[in-house]
Amino acid sequence: MVLVAAVQQATEDFIRKGQEIADENPDVRAEMLTAIEDVRRTGDDMYAASSEFAGEPCSASRRATMVRAARALLSAVTRLLILADMVDVYLLLRSLRIVETDLEHLRETSNQSDLTRCFESYGDHTVELNERACRRQVDLIDPRRRDEIAAARATLMRINPMLLTASKVYIRHPDLGSAVENRDFAFQQVADAINIISGATQATGSSEPLEYEGPGELAAALEEFEKKVLIDPHEYVESRVRPFLEERLEHIISGAALLADSPCTRPDRRDRIVGQCQSVRQALQDLLSELGRSAGRPDRSQALNESVRSLLNGTDRLRHELRQAVVDHVSDNYLGVEGPLDMILSAAREGKEAQVEALAILFHEHVTKLTEVGQLACSMSSEDSVKLVRKAAGQVDLISAEVLNAARSLSLRPQSRVAQENLEVFVGAWRDAIDLLTLAVDEITNIEDFLAVSEGHIWEDVQMCLQAASESKPGEVHKSAHSIRGRSGRVCDVVVAEMASYEPGPYVDRVNEAVTVLRDRVIPHFADTTDNCVNSMSNRGGRYNEAELRDVANRVYESVRDVRRAVVHRVDESQFPGSYGSRDRLGGMFDTLRHASTGSGAAQDHGQENVIEEVDDENNQRRLMAMLPAQERERISEEINHFIEERQKLLRETVKWDDSANEIVVLAKQMCLIMMEMTDFTRGRGPLKSTMDVIKAAKRISDCGQKLDKLAKAVADECPDSNTKNDLLAYLQRITLYCHQLNITSNVKVNVQSAAGGELIVSGLDSATSLIQAAKNLIIAVVLVVKASYIASTQYKRGPGQRAVVQWRMRAPGKKQLYSPAVQDDFGVIGGGPDGGLMRHGSHGQDASQPLRELADFDQGQDETFA
Repeated sequence: MVLVAAVQQATEDFIRKGQEIADENPDVRAEMLTAIEDVRRTGDDMYAASSEFAGEPCSASRRATMVRAARALLSAVTRLLILADMVDVYLLLRSLRIVETDLEHLRETSNQSDLTRCFESYGDHTVELNERACRRQVDLIDPRRRDEIAAARATLMRINPMLLTASKVYIRHPDLGSAVENRDFAFQQVADAINIISGATQATGSSEPLEYEGPGELAAALEEFEKKVLIDPHEYVESRVRPFLEERLEHIISGAALLADSPCTRPDRRDRIVGQCQSVRQALQDLLSELGRSAGRPDRSQALNESVRSLLNGTDRLRHELRQAVVDHVSDNYLGVEGPLDMILSAAREGKEAQVEALAILFHEHVTKLTEVGQLACSMSSEDSVKLVRKAAGQVDLISAEVLNAARSLSLRPQSRVAQENLEVFVGAWRDAIDLLTLAVDEITNIEDFLAVSEGHIWEDVQMCLQAASESKPGEVHKSAHSIRGRSGRVCDVVVAEMASYEPGPYVDRVNEAVTVLRDRVIPHFADTTDNCVNSMSNRGGRYNEAELRDVANRVYESVRDVRRAVVHRVDESQFPGSYGSRDRLGGMFDTLRHASTGSGAAQDHGQENVIEEVDDENNQRRLMAMLPAQERERISEEINHFIEERQKLLRETVKWDDSANEIVVLAKQMCLIMMEMTDFTRGRGPLKSTMDVIKAAKRISDCGQKLDKLAKAVADECPDSNTKNDLLAYLQRITLYCHQLNITSNVKVNVQSAAGGELIVSGLDSATSLIQAAKNLIIAVVLVVKASYIASTQYKRGPGQRAVVQWRMRAPGKKQLYSPAVQDDFGVIGGGPDGGLMRHGSHGQDASQPLRELADFDQGQDETFA
């Protein structure tokens, strides 16, 4: 009866909302009222039938009557929903027509007062259209169409200032062709946005892939080629396979040759690319020859496997060189992106028409190069973000032409206030577009590649600067110093943007500190020194401090290198909070340790051949562990390396999840952190200082294991009988076993003693290494429990009213979204810059049949701070 009352209440709410819609829209009132009456009638029938069934639930006839009533109610509700949806579409299309009418009035205005009046009406109606389009966007299922509406809405709001200023310039100076082009561009942008909203609103069926979607051509070709070379010998047909593979490889080599021959590619890198292409060619011929010898055999020979491995290694090296060549272009071209623009602005404000036209060629070439480099970066990227780069590059191209038109208008009418205002608006839009393009390119560029290449380029510039100074060439010194400052500043900007996507922690603090030193101390000092050097050389007889110049130049390079090292060392140092400043902080586990050191009296007694003195001071135990003989340290390190591998798997498995509502993930992190503290003790560092501390740490791990066992069993109880449930219970048995082993081995004595001659002797080391192995096995079991718990929680339907024990929500992506928060607030969608909604990634349905593969694909363990 509770359910019956709930259905009745929901039906009444539905009817009330439908009545409101009918009252607000007289055009569809009659149809809405008819549909509402059907819902009311079928709702009453449903209430009566379900009440009778609730009173006699074993009656088959009453059950059948209730089912028929429920189906009739659902049909009536569906008809009302369709009508309400049609009303939404109708209202949106009506808003579109109103905006189109306002746009025509704007186009026909011929004086400033009419323009102001029409633009006020246009602005109000555009806001109303934006609100209706936003609601429609939320209702759409197709992610591409949602993105299209979001981008169109952002364009409508972004183009308004340009539409107003361009119209003012046209009305004030109708004889200027550049003003006409500015105005036509703004009107066309609005018209295109309206058409996109209209088309996405009325479209049916699935959308087609957009032209800027899909991975980069060269990256996709390499990936496809690597898949095709994995051929079974019994399927090999030389007449078909050999031409196909050779053709695909030559296509890849042609693309690589174009990249190698580009002016920004360094000569040494060009040679390496050519060499790798030749190596891959030869490796393919060796593989084809081996396939010919193995054709028809059921099994793959060792020689064939080696040939495949050699070819894949060659393609990996080629891919690496191509990526580095792309970063060469990004590093060289995305420096001083506003230089040509600043020159055009200066010439336009001074009314130098001829100079503006001359600089327009330089500006066009500069913009073309920026967009080409963006497309080049896309060609070697397989990330979804390539569509952002392509779309942003298109926006830069469009707005660049209008910036030139606005500059021409101002150069012809340098005293015109509206022309100045118009240029400022278009320049602001261009800067937004170029910032978006730069961020998008950085998004698909591997930061480690970028930092390594930038470091090399700065080293080249440092050498050029010092060489020019030794030859007394102030112009060359200024040019090289400017390049060094620009590259160093770009390194700071990229790294700061990267760190903004990480959670606060020791790793982020360390990187930001290195950036602060470079940006706030080293670069200003370098700039002052080089300026003094240039001024001294420019004045005849002037002298400069050569040693100081060399020192500050080298300091810039070393600081950039420190920034790169701080970034790339995140895996070793920053996965856990409370890092103790050790780069290599993963060790083994000794739980009950008694150390000894050589006493001062024994050291002086040369008559004793074997003097052993045990030291009971527990505060010295951790320090003495760092003094173990090399052979014993090597043995421990070997066990630690295996532990590190499993720890990395646990990191990758846990950092992907938001742990705010997931106690399983929290416990897994806690267990791993405690084990890290125990391994630090082995190497003489960390918070654990004595034997008793290590024993207590093992006890804490056991407690966490018991809590994890309780939670995971609750998850298993919700899961229906299946292989997943059985696997989870089996993994939990391993947790119990390995926690028990840790408790046992933590009470085994490991003695460190000092014999004559200062040599340290370790007894009981086998028990200590066994403890390390138990910790490694425990981590493996924890990873399996986390994965199995996720599948058991999410891949099976729960019963009615049954709530999940834990919530599995993906952590936010590691990279920053390329949008402005102001745009998000205005439109309620992910979007920004000149494109707004184009930033929004479409959501994809989950493949429940392959959950483990999905989890493996979400690999952020190498890039997140363990929180």
